Amino acid sequence: MAKSTKPAKRAPWHVRLRRWFRRWTLWFLVTSLLVVAGVVAAHRVLDPGVTLYMKQERHRLGTIRHEWVDIERIAPVMARAVVAAEDANFCRHWGFDMRAIRKVVESGETRGASTLSQQTVKNVYLWHGRSYLRKALEATITPVIEAFWTKRRIVEVYLNIAEFDEGVFGIEAAAQHYFDRSAAELSAVQSARLAALLPSPKTRSASQPSARLRNRAAQIMDGAATIRRDGRAACFED
Repeated sequence: MAKSTKPAKRAPWHVRLRRWFRRWTLWFLVTSLLVVAGVVAAHRVLDPGVTLYMKQERHRLGTIRHEWVDIERIAPVMARAVVAAEDANFCRHWGFDMRAIRKVVESGETRGASTLSQQTVKNVYLWHGRSYLRKALEATITPVIEAFWTKRRIVEVYLNIAEFDEGVFGIEAAAQHYFDRSAAELSAVQSARLAALLPSPKTRSASQPSARLRNRAAQIMDGAATIRRDGRAACFED
């Protein structure tokens, strides 16, 4: 006698909806990660070009100054100065300086502990301003650039997209703007003053420095010399 077959009972509509939502959420996340990884991998060798913030400033100001230069055409002391100023342990972490983060948490300060890698992610791929979404995306993409890019590449990209004055982006435009010379010709003092402009370049001047900026630049010069001596510049030097 043949057994009777009954159609499988369908799950309730709300269960099916949850399953559908989970599948598409997983698909979206995986696809997004693959796209991000592909773009980041491409920028290991291709220059990122004009960033979102540059476009916003160009729209606001009418024009901006920006010229990409390879790191070989940037004075080595400039690279050391910006690392000393922004992220002295750059060569010793994988994108997040946990020691600096712990100090901020323990002190209860409101300032951030962003590394050079995190700042590069923000400047190249994200937008300016404070929000949990931006910080979450920054935290997600930072390990990706650390995985695909060399430390030297991160410094190169950062120096080429950082803002040094209103409408002045990248170290080549900054060197010409403040000192009428190329990035390759920057001295230790000039490099330290440019690094001291960050992260508030619109309120400071490298060519007409205040006493406070001079003091900060002197500290950066000492820091740049220190990281060269103790090996903390080795990961991005020739």
